[in-house]
Amino acid sequence: MTARTQAESPRGIPEATVARLPLYLRALTALAESATPTCSSEDLAAAAGVNSAMLRKDLSHLGSYGTRGVGYDVENLRYQIAHEIGLTQDRNVVVVGLGNLGQALANYAGFRSRGFRVVALLDADPRLFGTGVAGLGVRPVAELEDVVASLDVAIGVIATPASAAQDVADRLVAAGVASILNFAPTVLVVPEGVEVRKVDLSIELQILAFHEQRRSPSYVGGATGAGGHDHDVVGTDGHGRRVVAAGHGEESR
Repeated sequence: MTARTQAESPRGIPEATVARLPLYLRALTALAESATPTCSSEDLAAAAGVNSAMLRKDLSHLGSYGTRGVGYDVENLRYQIAHEIGLTQDRNVVVVGLGNLGQALANYAGFRSRGFRVVALLDADPRLFGTGVAGLGVRPVAELEDVVASLDVAIGVIATPASAAQDVADRLVAAGVASILNFAPTVLVVPEGVEVRKVDLSIELQILAFHEQRRSPSYVGGATGAGGHDHDVVGTDGHGRRVVAAGHGEESR
């Protein structure tokens, strides 16, 4: 088993592009809600926080090039991206680990509005068993396999301490879950064919601390390129503001 790193998704779309598709979908949803029928690549790029050249390249992977002089049909492109991401059907989610972070995730209303149904909450602490969170009763983590099978779970969210995360991941994979969102501060090792997305808030704060330090008048610069952060300045928008790509290291270039 190996920790997977891929430059391309199974459908041949670069992973950096896949990471930006939700940004475009969010921007298009806001445009649709404001009854905007079409938008230019420049307007959509500004709303998504990327530059227009990157947006056009990303959408070309979907076979969407827009119409010269008109731009993109908002509803059509919105559906196309949702279909490509896999959001045209609901997907059941189990959250494992009901500490403060796990409870916050369980209560997040944005999951359901985007097609993700939290169907079960699991924890190892007997004191939590049967307590209600977001309308669901917390169940013992010992029931993980039964929960996955009976509730047709597609995605597992791990919000446990680091020491328990690998065991939970192994059990999710053995039960048939091939998509994992990991909030535990550790690297998971999974078989080929299992997708893991890692969210580490402390790392993001450390990256911000790095940039905050560099803005300090007393900062003495180090080696060129230090930090290796995951975001690249790719240009400016129509108002002269920096546009920072939501990419992932070298894959975003």
